[in-house]
Amino acid sequence: MRKIVKLTVISLVVAGVSAVAIPLGVSGAQGGKYDLRVPQGLAFAEFKGFESWETVGVSTTGETIEVILANPKMIDAYKAGVPGNGKAFPDGAKMAKIHWTAKQSEDAPSPTTIQGPLHDVDFMVRDSKRFADTGNWGYAEFSYDSKQDKFSPDGTGKDCGYACHTIVQAKDYVFTAYGKR
Repeated sequence: MRKIVKLTVISLVVAGVSAVAIPLGVSGAQGGKYDLRVPQGLAFAEFKGFESWETVGVSTTGETIEVILANPKMIDAYKAGVPGNGKAFPDGAKMAKIHWTAKQSEDAPSPTTIQGPLHDVDFMVRDSKRFADTGNWGYAEFSYDSKQDKFSPDGTGKDCGYACHTIVQAKDYVFTAYGKR
């Protein structure tokens, strides 16, 4: 099963996924997601429009399937070779990671893992003035409750997520490489 999931994800990347419409099934008036903020941290509104950003890559844990998106400033940096060229992403670079519960397609002719219900959305923004003490990145996670059709902040503070990202400090704290197109 895990091998099939990996092959499906790799197939998407190899096929040249460069932009994907991301239907979240959540309307803008679904409870004020743009009014939410991680306590002492990032606001959902700082990422308005993330649903139409370019796809950086996809990943899966087996339990969830994720798409990683980036704003144009981050995409331009990736295309210029960051972080592999030893440079850091510029201030204003932003990423979003949308997690769905993984499920098997009922329609595909062979076992195919696809996105199921929305699980959560994570955000990162590079801002060397606001987040100098967390590698110049701020983080936020917003869990999604499908029964109530609304998001809620998960965690507190601007360093929500920082501890996990320290293992990729040499890659400017970013796990996801920009896949070949």
